[in-house]
Amino acid sequence: MRIGMLADIYTPHVSGVTNHIRLNSRFLKQAGHEVFIFTFGDPEPGDVEENVVRSPGVPVADTGVYFAFSYTRTARRLIRTMDIVHAHHPFLSGRLALRYCRPYNLPVVYTNHTRYDLYAQAYLPVLPDQIGTTFLQAYLPSFCREVDLVIAPSPGLKTVLQQIGVEAPIQVIPNGVDLEPYRRRLDPFPRSRFGVSQEDVLLIFVGRLGPEKNLTFLLRSFAGAHSAYPNTSLLLVGVGPEMDNLKDLAERIGLSDRIRFAGLVDYELIPRYLAAADAFVTASVTEVHPLSVIEAMASGLPVLGIESPGVSDSIVDGQNGLLSRDDLASFTAKLSLLLADAPGRRRMALNARRSAEAYDIQQTSTMVAREYERLHLHPPKRDLRSWRMGVRRLVDRLS
Repeated sequence: MRIGMLADIYTPHVSGVTNHIRLNSRFLKQAGHEVFIFTFGDPEPGDVEENVVRSPGVPVADTGVYFAFSYTRTARRLIRTMDIVHAHHPFLSGRLALRYCRPYNLPVVYTNHTRYDLYAQAYLPVLPDQIGTTFLQAYLPSFCREVDLVIAPSPGLKTVLQQIGVEAPIQVIPNGVDLEPYRRRLDPFPRSRFGVSQEDVLLIFVGRLGPEKNLTFLLRSFAGAHSAYPNTSLLLVGVGPEMDNLKDLAERIGLSDRIRFAGLVDYELIPRYLAAADAFVTASVTEVHPLSVIEAMASGLPVLGIESPGVSDSIVDGQNGLLSRDDLASFTAKLSLLLADAPGRRRMALNARRSAEAYDIQQTSTMVAREYERLHLHPPKRDLRSWRMGVRRLVDRLS
């Protein structure tokens, strides 16, 4: 099959969504499919990934995001040769998927990767919470009615979508992880690399250092637990707009020698960072299916997180990790328990590794490909002879 992946943003921007698209595309290609990725921005110098089609856009500051309302004529013609199109964002690329595919009866799949309501609260805190929710209730249900398949990466997100009014059928298919590097148990980096002794309990977070990750909360909780368990260190792996603020906070609370920042690292090295740690911690409540949590579990790390869709779908409290309520006292108490109970960490580590097997990319990409094939063999019936569809095709060909 010829599969078109549509994304508002792609590499070199680093995020869970871009990693998922890249990884899923690779395994679909290995299964014999042709995969093309349509996105915005300037061609990347030295980009060795095949079939990445970039249309020009207006850069949004230095975020790596480009703003555009159409693809190039070359990209549009190529999209029409696809057997199926998969949109990974509902706004720009999602709307373009409908605009360019509906007139030619090409099936459109949409995966909801993000809690857009919570992202709005993180990045636009001056706006009332109701604005983000009201916008989604007005937009997402109608958008989802127009696509041919909605995928939610976790049962918790499916529930969230239904609560905001999405009535279209939703299929739960997790975003997969390539477990092979974790199964091989690559040599961990020595702890001395991070200024941490062998006797310390090393906690790790891997991800974007952005406001949506609730990292100020995490550092304050760590400070509280550290006062009781001083042989503890925290390693943050990643970059983002909050890095300088977090470094300042670590300095202000007197823990700059215990809170380390690894910065941006090669994705292929993540298993070695995780293997050096004793547990993974996250305070984010905006995840829908946190790949970093699955990767940590695959590395044999118990995970501490906050009860929320996505995180609660992956962690079973007391079995492969710990779950906390969304308040500082509760999280700090659970973090202290994690630090104090070494036998419990070892037991949960074994269960975490077993739990991660359910998210093997070979299994999840096969599930997605099966849905592609079903829609390709039995495409939705639409009246392509309507004047509206005819106008769309004419405009598309002339523009």
